[in-house]
Amino acid sequence: MVARLEVARQAPAVKQPRNPISRKQVERVISRSVAVIGVVFGVQTIPWLLSQLDEAQPWWLIVTVPSLFGLLIVVVVASFANRWVREAHGTFAVIYFLALVSWPFTVLPGVEVFNGIHWLDYLITVGTAMATIAFRPVLAGIYLFAAPIVYGIVRSLPEGGGATVELAILESFYALILGSAIMIIVTMLRQAASTVDNAQATALGRYGNAVRQHATEVERVQVDSILHDSVLTTLISAARSYTPEAERLSAVMAGNAIGHLKEAASTSPDDRSTVQATELAGRVVTSAEMLDSNFTCSVRSVGARSFPAIAAEAVHSAAVQAMVNSLQHAGGSDVERHVTVRGLEGNGIEVQVIDTGRGFDLDRIPDERFGVRVSIVERVANAGGRTMIRSAPGTGTLVCIQWPLGDEKYGAPSDDDGDGRTS
Repeated sequence: MVARLEVARQAPAVKQPRNPISRKQVERVISRSVAVIGVVFGVQTIPWLLSQLDEAQPWWLIVTVPSLFGLLIVVVVASFANRWVREAHGTFAVIYFLALVSWPFTVLPGVEVFNGIHWLDYLITVGTAMATIAFRPVLAGIYLFAAPIVYGIVRSLPEGGGATVELAILESFYALILGSAIMIIVTMLRQAASTVDNAQATALGRYGNAVRQHATEVERVQVDSILHDSVLTTLISAARSYTPEAERLSAVMAGNAIGHLKEAASTSPDDRSTVQATELAGRVVTSAEMLDSNFTCSVRSVGARSFPAIAAEAVHSAAVQAMVNSLQHAGGSDVERHVTVRGLEGNGIEVQVIDTGRGFDLDRIPDERFGVRVSIVERVANAGGRTMIRSAPGTGTLVCIQWPLGDEKYGAPSDDDGDGRTS
């Protein structure tokens, strides 16, 4: 039975989710909403204000009215400009509370005070909402109760219209209910947004750890591959060199090892340089000719395509390791060996290393043996490609390396564009 090993790594194609709503976005929406609603309430207050102008001291009206209505405009501008938002809202809340407290002390002596709702009552909910935005929860909660209580007390005084206790409590309680509803909604939105921010920060932290772990794993595979291909294999081959042919192979492997170490030292994971397909094919053919003259090499349909330098290095190193494995384990000079480099559709490339040697059973390869698992399979997979190995005792071995990972079948023929050559 022919054993077959195929490994490929590819990130799943998923639809990118929309960015979640953050705490800053929620604060921006709340502040702008309160600012606009404040202007609407202010406009509704104007008729009641005009009907009660003759009750208060002129200086108080000159100071209070422009301050409150001017601050409503300032709050809108600050909220939409997203600058000094808390300061603007907090200033309005403070000025309104001072106007509420000073109201009974500025009523003209002997004037008949309107016994209905005072014009300041229409802005009490606006003041509470802006205090919720500007102040910490404790201060905002104090303001929520203090403003209606002060209004109820003043409302029951002769200067405030002399309302009955029941009516003053009713108006204060109504203002308290509206203010509480606004504070609860704002608090819930803030908590929900903070929860989303914390979850996003946790997810980003975990993603960062996963990226670092993946980078560490990739680097480990690269180090393992370099050690196996450049050091261990060369040393083992040199120790077993009993013939001139074996000694020549060890010398070639030693030269390749030095080249691999130099390339590893100069290659960066962020390297964005590219390698032409013809250059990569030439490197594979040259390596095969240097390792053994019995390799039959062919290059077909590579065209003018190019590949990332890291991917090209992974394909070349994996192909060289497959050749070395064939020379070391497949048999002597009576074994036929072939290396084929061909272009794939969509700017891809495929390298096949085939021999008619003794073959092996993939299921019986120990995990501690790096030649196939690390130096070939994982190296290509980490670069975004895939590897298929088909072998069985007595039937030879086929190693097929493809980059990038795509839908093209292994060994599928490609149209020759006229640049093929055979050596």
